[in-house]
Amino acid sequence: MGEGEGEYVVREFRPEDLNAVIRINRQNLPENYPPFFFKLHHENFPKAFLVAEMGGEVIGYVMCRVETGRLYTKEGVGRQGHIVSIAVVPEMRRRGVGTSLMVKAMEALRKVYGVDEYYLEVRVSNTPAINLYRKLGFKPVKVLRGYYLDGEDAYLMARPAL
Repeated sequence: MGEGEGEYVVREFRPEDLNAVIRINRQNLPENYPPFFFKLHHENFPKAFLVAEMGGEVIGYVMCRVETGRLYTKEGVGRQGHIVSIAVVPEMRRRGVGTSLMVKAMEALRKVYGVDEYYLEVRVSNTPAINLYRKLGFKPVKVLRGYYLDGEDAYLMARPAL
């Protein structure tokens, strides 16, 4: 929760949030997805698709999925919580909204979906996001060369689910 005037709540995504989430995605991130992509994640992993809402307006979202694969943070294969996309509207950044979305999504991925680790990709130039993820215990695992459509590299960052 925010404090004072800027109270916000983090809750599960609902189908009626779709247009707001798509708008936030398109206005704030170069990586955009078609509506069915958001719907698919909601249908398959509803407890890990969250929005932040303030005054009846969606101000941010985080969308995740669960995959099975080779773990980045320890030996073996396991369940991975993939943070696919997160965005917060510019006027609400640096107020803890992104942190709240991440913490609650990670909690759902662990408690509801039983993941062994979390991972995400982030542009190497996105210092504010990298700092947020580091604060949450993520570490760069490798550089994904030319990962983004515009050719920019990404860090693959991961951390164990505790």
